[in-house]
Amino acid sequence: MSIIKNLLAVIAGIATFALLIMAIEWISHQVYPPPDIDFSEPDQIRAFMSTIPVGAILFIGLAWMAGAFCGTIVASYIGTLKPLYFGIIIGGLVLAGSITNLLIIPHPVWFTVAAPIAVILATYAAVQLLTRLKP
Repeated sequence: MSIIKNLLAVIAGIATFALLIMAIEWISHQVYPPPDIDFSEPDQIRAFMSTIPVGAILFIGLAWMAGAFCGTIVASYIGTLKPLYFGIIIGGLVLAGSITNLLIIPHPVWFTVAAPIAVILATYAAVQLLTRLKP
């Protein structure tokens, strides 16, 4: 039964980070509306990303950090394993997704370096918090 509970915990953690990232990026698009470009054209994406405001980039980082943090917390509260295991799974998935995004879409160099570190730190913070709260 605990295997099923842990599987459901991972699914809930994935759903949490996915919904949270989408919500924060939606808010970002309300604050910084993207231009009318064809996102299937790499040249247009590169041109757009070279002019994107810093605030819009920070929203992306915030979304990834919040997703990793909250997804890890939700999975850990539902599951029966130690928070570290859920941190590795959930944080690892967010990290993999963010690195894929960084490889596909050109971002400023500072963000390409900082974003993965921020995701790792957010996951670490969630694991540390949960380790203290959930024996």
